[in-house]
This record gives sequence, C-alpha cells and structure tokens, in this order.
Amino acid sequence: MSFAGKVAIVTGAASGIGAATVKALAREGAKVALVDMDEVKLQEVAKQCEQHGNNPLMIRADITQDEDIRTIVKRTIDNFGELDVLVNNAGTTRHSSIIDENFMEHFDVLINTNLRSMVYLTHLAAPHLIKTKGNIVNLTSIVALRVLLGNLSAYAVSKAGVAHFTRCVALDLAPHGVRVNAVAPGGTKTNIIENAGLSNVEATMEVWRNKHTVLKKLSEPEEIADVILFLASDKARSVTGSTYVCDNGGLLT
Repeated sequence: MSFAGKVAIVTGAASGIGAATVKALAREGAKVALVDMDEVKLQEVAKQCEQHGNNPLMIRADITQDEDIRTIVKRTIDNFGELDVLVNNAGTTRHSSIIDENFMEHFDVLINTNLRSMVYLTHLAAPHLIKTKGNIVNLTSIVALRVLLGNLSAYAVSKAGVAHFTRCVALDLAPHGVRVNAVAPGGTKTNIIENAGLSNVEATMEVWRNKHTVLKKLSEPEEIADVILFLASDKARSVTGSTYVCDNGGLLT
C-alpha cells in the first residue's frame, strides 16, 4: 500500500492509534501533517517518521478551537501544496451517568472534541480533497454500534454521530470522487482512559478484555492503523460510507 507522494493530515498524532497511523503512513512514503496538543510527544513521533526519509509537519493545535482547526488546513496546504488523506482520529472520553450533576459538562466536551471538531476540519479540508480525489477516514467506536457499558452515553452518542456523519459526507462527496469511511475499534491499548483522568485504568482494560472480546485480547494501535491505511489506500477504491469494525469480536459478546 504505497502512499508515495500523498499528503495526509492525522489528528491525535502524538500517541496511540494516531501515532501508529502516522508512522505507518511515513513508512509507505506519505508526507504527513501531525496534529496534537502534546508538543513533546509530537516531536518524538516526528523523529520516528524522519527515519523513513520523511520530514513531517508538526502542528500543535487544540481541535476544539476553530482558529486552530483553520490553522491545521492552512499550514498543511502552505507546506505541502495539497491534501490527499484526512484521518480524523483525535478524541477523548468521559464516564458519567445521565443523572450526574456534571453530565452536561461532559456531554459538551465530548461533542465538541469528538464530533464538532471533526465536522469543521472535514468542512475545511473537503475542497482540497476534491482537487486530489482523496479520502477521509474517521475514528468512531463499537460503543456507537452497541451499548456495552453503563455511564458511557455521552461518549457513545458522540461516536454514533461520527459514524452517521461519515455516511452522510460519503454521499455528499461521492459525486466529487472523494471516499469517506470510518473505523470502529473496540478495546485498544492506548492512553485515552488515562488522559480522561479516570482511575483504575488497568482494571478497566482487564474487564474489557475478559467481558467484551471473544478473542480475549485488546488491539494494539498498529492493528487499527492497518485498517486505516487499507481504507485510505487504492485497495479500498470501491469502499465508501462504510464503518469497519476492529474489536476482537466485541460485538459478539
């Protein structure tokens, strides 16, 4: 799956699935704009990309800020001249029940971070993707497809929005030759739970492994990156409006 000469934007690129995707794209020859708030980790990922002969563009940005989103697209086009692939990966989570006092605070954070930012970035990137007949890969979750755990309604709704947004935009952009797909991971070895400030990270992941997979394993970020690269490549040239599940059989539990 060669991406030689292709230009990609990856949000949430400093760790987890985003970092694995960036490194995979770099190995395949892509020119990548790395987007994240964590500048230190972003530099570490950029150095790994440079080992493959690529000079990635590092963009420190808060995707919940419209000005930062505009900067992401502008700097990418100014630096590389075009855009072929957009990977909307950045996201976060919160655990709260509908009856919790802070539920609406968590809901607003998740909608703004996981959904609205993706919508606006896609809106700004679309004209450039139309020029190259490029494609978009969005990150949703299996909790968008099935209720597996309690106290995740705000997160699940934000990710369900991502899945349906993917289908809607796939239809909008199909006449322009732009494909739009999504990947729905199950439990994956990333730091999303830790970054959300939740405790008992190991216990939470162990519960997910034992109760919400049939293969009794969690995915490595690289496994999700493999699916993202497939969807972004010409091998998936007939695939659009789809959500690819990569959950170790979580939906079967």
